[in-house]
Amino acid sequence: MEKPVLELSGVRKRYDSVVAVDDVDLSLRTGEFLTLLGPSGSGKTTTLMMVAGLQQPDAGTILLNGASVARLPPYRRDIGMVFQNYALFPHMTVRRNVGFPLEMRGKPRSEIAQLVDEALRVVGLPDHGDRLPKQLSGGQQQRVALARAMVYRPALLLMDEPLGALDRKLREQLQLEIKRVHREREISVLYVTHDQDEALTMSDRIAVFNHGRIEQIGTPEELYDQPATRFVAGFIGDTNLLSGRAIGVFNGICEVETAAGRVRAVTRQTIQAGSAVTLAVRPERIVLTGAQQDTPGIDGTITDVIFMGTARKYVVRLADGNSCVVLRQISDAAFDISAPAVRLSWPADKATAFADQ
Repeated sequence: MEKPVLELSGVRKRYDSVVAVDDVDLSLRTGEFLTLLGPSGSGKTTTLMMVAGLQQPDAGTILLNGASVARLPPYRRDIGMVFQNYALFPHMTVRRNVGFPLEMRGKPRSEIAQLVDEALRVVGLPDHGDRLPKQLSGGQQQRVALARAMVYRPALLLMDEPLGALDRKLREQLQLEIKRVHREREISVLYVTHDQDEALTMSDRIAVFNHGRIEQIGTPEELYDQPATRFVAGFIGDTNLLSGRAIGVFNGICEVETAAGRVRAVTRQTIQAGSAVTLAVRPERIVLTGAQQDTPGIDGTITDVIFMGTARKYVVRLADGNSCVVLRQISDAAFDISAPAVRLSWPADKATAFADQ
C-alpha cells in the first residue's frame, strides 16, 4: 500500500495551561483532500501550523513522505500554503507573484515562464499576468494565491480558511474551482475551515476537531449518516437532538422512551437499560403523518412553517416543550398535513442514539 504523504502521530501542543492539540494521530493519502473541521479554538489551525513548521509540537512526530520534518524550517518542507489574507506582494504583477517561489529556487527564466503560464491557466486567469493585485477582485486574488502555492508542485498544499473573507456566492464558486484544480493536478491538500457546508462540499475525508482532539475521521457521507459522537452529530449539518431513556439495546438498535413517545435508533456505543440517552435525527429523515395514524413515533404540534424555496421547514413542538424541525421538499406531492397535530417517525437506521455523559 502506498505510504501516506503526511503522517502525524501523538502530536501535542500546549500554550501555558491550555492544551491546544492533544495527542492527534492523522494521515493524509497521496492526492487526497483532507479537511480539518471544528469550531474556533478546537486545535485545527494549530495542527496546520505545526505541519507547516510555523509552530513546533511539544510531543509527537510529523512525517512528510515518510521522513521527519522536525528539524526542517518551513521553506525546506516542500509545502505550499494559501491563507485567508492572500499575502500577495502589492508592487509585483500577478506573473511575478506566481513566479516568486520559482525565482527563490533558482529556476531558469524559461522554465519559470512556462510554469507560471500553466498555473494561471489552471486557475482561470491566463490573461491577468500583467495586472497588479489591487486591480483584481477578492476572488481573483485568491486564485493568484492558489496558483503561487502550487506552481512549484509541492508535495503538500496547506489551506487555512482561504475563502473566509469572501461573500457566499463567490465562496461557493471558488469551492468548486479549488476542487477542480485539486482533481486535475492530483494535489495532496490539508484544508482548514469551520464551515460545515464547505467541508462537506470539498473533502474526500474530514477530521472533526473538538477541544484539541479528533472526534471522528471519515468521508462526508460517513460523518453525516454515521456520527460517532454526539458532538459530531450536532456539529455536522442540521440535527434534532432529543432526550430520552434507554429501554434496551437489541442487535445494535436502541429503543428509547421520550416524553412524547417511544422511538428506535442505531447505536454504536454500550448503552445500559434505564440510562439517559440523546437521540440524533436529521430533519429530512423524519416522516410526518397525522396524529391519529397507527404508527410508532412521537407526537407534537406544528407551530411554524417556513418556505425555503425548494423545501419547507416544519417546526414541531413536542410534549416535553422542546421543538423538532422537519424538512420536506416542495416537490413531495404525497406530503399533505392539514391539521397541526402530527406524529413524527423514522426508520431506526436513520437516527443515532448516544449515551449521555
